[in-house]
Amino acid sequence: MSLLGFDTSTSATSACVLRGDGEAFETLPSPERLLERPGHAAELMPAVAAVMERAGVGFADLEAIAVGVGPGTFTGLRIGIATARSLATAAGLLVRPVSSPAALAAGVGEPLALALIDARRGELFAALYEHGTRRWAPFAATPADVAERVRTEGINPLAAGDGSVRFREELEVSGVRVAPPDSSSHAVSALQVCRLASAVAGVSPEAVFPNYLRPPDAKPR
Repeated sequence: MSLLGFDTSTSATSACVLRGDGEAFETLPSPERLLERPGHAAELMPAVAAVMERAGVGFADLEAIAVGVGPGTFTGLRIGIATARSLATAAGLLVRPVSSPAALAAGVGEPLALALIDARRGELFAALYEHGTRRWAPFAATPADVAERVRTEGINPLAAGDGSVRFREELEVSGVRVAPPDSSSHAVSALQVCRLASAVAGVSPEAVFPNYLRPPDAKPR
């Protein structure tokens, strides 16, 4: 059976079908797209349709739907998770929730990977993974605070993600290594979402919730 996975935790949309035979069909945004305005409402379903057509699979061929649950942008996570719930409910499938920083770190390609997602307000959502195992749970902090934690622990991870792109200068001045500007590792890969989801138990669509980690910017009056 195949997996459909997608992530909308950043400004960019990624989608992938990981077929049962191991072949992957992915749409992965360019690093430049990460710094542009979000377009998930217009991009996500066409991306899903495109990867499913390329993979030659229908919803009846899927084992589950995998989705990145953040932390990340508030609106992006709402769109991605609502879409995963709707598609899974319509197709009678379970959903497999995956940490967006974990998927980001899995695409870095180094033993010690620092996932940095832009949290707005001048902050980052940061998480550290060592050989795929989480070493720092996701937290929100300024780039300076993240760099200070790296220095305090005496480690030398490679940072990637839209947060590292946006705050590259500040991070590098503080001694944090950042992946090259044109590296595909800065995007949260839906292929990695699918791969991580292979080890995640499926849950009912209504049981999937975003990990906002922080209250939304907009509050009711």
